[in-house]
Amino acid sequence: MNKRTRILTTLVVTGLCTAYILWKINVGETLHVLANANGWYFLGAVAIMVFSVWPMAWRWGRLLRVRGIHDRLSWLVRAYFVAYTAGQVLPTAVGGDAVRIYETARRHEGQGGPVAASVLLERALGGSATLALAAVGFLLAVGHYPIGPYLWIELFFVLATIVLAIALFSRRARPVLAWTVPLLRKVRLDRPIRAAYEGLHSYRDHPDLLAGVFALTLAVQAVRVLAIWLAGKSVGVDLSPRPYYVMGPLLFLVLLVPFSINGIAVRETFFVSFLGRLGVDADKAFATGFIFFMVTLALALPGALLVAWQTVRGVFAPNDAPQLPPS
Repeated sequence: MNKRTRILTTLVVTGLCTAYILWKINVGETLHVLANANGWYFLGAVAIMVFSVWPMAWRWGRLLRVRGIHDRLSWLVRAYFVAYTAGQVLPTAVGGDAVRIYETARRHEGQGGPVAASVLLERALGGSATLALAAVGFLLAVGHYPIGPYLWIELFFVLATIVLAIALFSRRARPVLAWTVPLLRKVRLDRPIRAAYEGLHSYRDHPDLLAGVFALTLAVQAVRVLAIWLAGKSVGVDLSPRPYYVMGPLLFLVLLVPFSINGIAVRETFFVSFLGRLGVDADKAFATGFIFFMVTLALALPGALLVAWQTVRGVFAPNDAPQLPPS
């Protein structure tokens, strides 16, 4: 897809979502809800998101270590925060992943492939854990909440994730995947996709690591869903955490939609649609989505401060380069 088509699609998607939101909400009432939001719930949501970065960075470090790449936890945490900052201006969370790969590959020359594989595997495990939560949410919601279409969407993604896991880690799947090589070669994607596949497939020799990383990811994602619940509580949405375990996994998938400007309007449309099915009025549902957006902005703030500090240090650092004698 060329740049012009992508921009046009983004504008169309954002425009349609904005029109839906304006049709559903009362702007004045929504502003009133936001003005009276409970700051303590908001800070609680921010704290959950910020402190969850440390176990996620530790998890990434374990994946790097088995490929012979060692780095300090403090630097991995820093890379995560900078990636969140980059994700505010680059296309969705994938842009932040690209920044992590680029920065880490620069620190470890010649290790670009393993670094990329570790980040891709981390993303895949994160998606798998999210969809494992979706499976739990599916069981919790069946017969309790009138959100049938969303449940079947979650079930589809759960089944698709199982198929993807088999394709990535089963040796028996390799002959089947080989059928795709001629097509990938025609579109000049065979080399990068093969490199990514081989990098991910190599982790199948570390089942204990994969199981431990998946369990940790599942726990982190489960706690992070509570940040969405707290965003709702801050604007008076009186729901238990249970429906958010149906909503959270789908929200994390919605945030990966590439045709949006940092998820603006798409995210809020999802909140209005999903929570509306649970009897939440559109103004509070929109406010919940907007508060959660503010939480993600707060999560990006440490990375912005780190980049600004390093830039200032670089500008004012003394020039230690040796001076050449005049010719």
